[in-house]
Amino acid sequence: MGRDRSAAEQQIADLLHTARKSLRLSVAFLSRLDGTTQTLEVVDTSVPFLFQEGYQQRQEVTLCQAVLDKKVPQVMPNLKDFPEAMKLPAARMPRLRSYVSVPVTLSDGSLYGTFCAAGLTTDKDLSQRDKALMDVLASAAAVIIEPEVRSQERREEISGRLDPLMAAGGPVVVLQPIVSLATGERVGTEALSRFPGDWGMAPDVCFAEAHSIGAGHRLEVLALERAAALLDRVDGYVSMNVSPATLLTRECGELLARLPLDRILLELSEHDQVADYPALLDALAPLRAAGLRLAIDDVGAGFSSLRHIVVTSPDVIKVDRSIVAGLDIDPVLTKLVGSLVEFAHGCDVHVVAEGVETAAEHAVLRGLGVDYGQGWHYGRPGPPEALEVRAAPAIPAPRRPLPAAVEV
Repeated sequence: MGRDRSAAEQQIADLLHTARKSLRLSVAFLSRLDGTTQTLEVVDTSVPFLFQEGYQQRQEVTLCQAVLDKKVPQVMPNLKDFPEAMKLPAARMPRLRSYVSVPVTLSDGSLYGTFCAAGLTTDKDLSQRDKALMDVLASAAAVIIEPEVRSQERREEISGRLDPLMAAGGPVVVLQPIVSLATGERVGTEALSRFPGDWGMAPDVCFAEAHSIGAGHRLEVLALERAAALLDRVDGYVSMNVSPATLLTRECGELLARLPLDRILLELSEHDQVADYPALLDALAPLRAAGLRLAIDDVGAGFSSLRHIVVTSPDVIKVDRSIVAGLDIDPVLTKLVGSLVEFAHGCDVHVVAEGVETAAEHAVLRGLGVDYGQGWHYGRPGPPEALEVRAAPAIPAPRRPLPAAVEV
């Protein structure tokens, strides 16, 4: 009907075609009723100049609404037999004379719209049996429609939460200390995004939701801007998170170009797939030449990290908390972290252990040669003024010098 249909719309069009051919009528259509307006969403017709997809009219003056209000029956072989129907615009233009309409109801009982067929001439054979066919086809249409309806509701709900937050500048950003296991001194911090508590969602879920509605890149850049604003309020480096896809955007590139890159450790999550490694490396090259240091985050939580490490040659790997928690009592985790440390140091890469919560975990990590630690054992996330570090017992300093981004 003059536009490309989605797969779901084409399925509904096939149902409408079945209805129109079986009932031998001029048109069959799915209408959306939103409470004020009727929209012909999908149409199958033998007279396209009279019935077009996208046509709208006030819901209160439609035959569909009259049927729903029980002013007229669902099956009308001849509209002239029903004065209430003849008062409505459809009886004059396009001069409908036969009509059958059934509701399209979703699984929660809500009304989506109507599934209708109509003719330009009377049809004395139009019967309740034809309505029964329409009911079956309408039920099939509801099954096709519902996933998109729920998806749209979800998009609207997410947008309703995110839009005001982004208009206000993005998520709150707090800092968590990163300490040297050799000296116990804070060498840097990680900038962590925090969302309203009543959302009841972890930050990674909030970012994932934003990406699902096309707002993820903007939200990430706003978080980076908030993190960058803290650089003047804290010493050492600041570790900032960004997805590979957002890093490739113009907005992210322009922001990073304005920052003191020698104080930034940029973290790429191992969870995020990289669609184009050459493009990623091209984007990183001038930034790293200007002093930016690169970290691969969440190492050990999945399989993507090894590919990220091999291709990007990072300065730092961050061992995921899932293999740090409890490693003091789990020899398998101890061996795994030890292997990662040996691998990293063999590539001249520094290691940060995430999620360190106990002195016992700290002691084992230090013994394994992990360079830095981050977690509640060293300090909880908060504003720059709240940063505190609990000193760790001194051990011999690492053999390698710290990279520029982590020197204090």
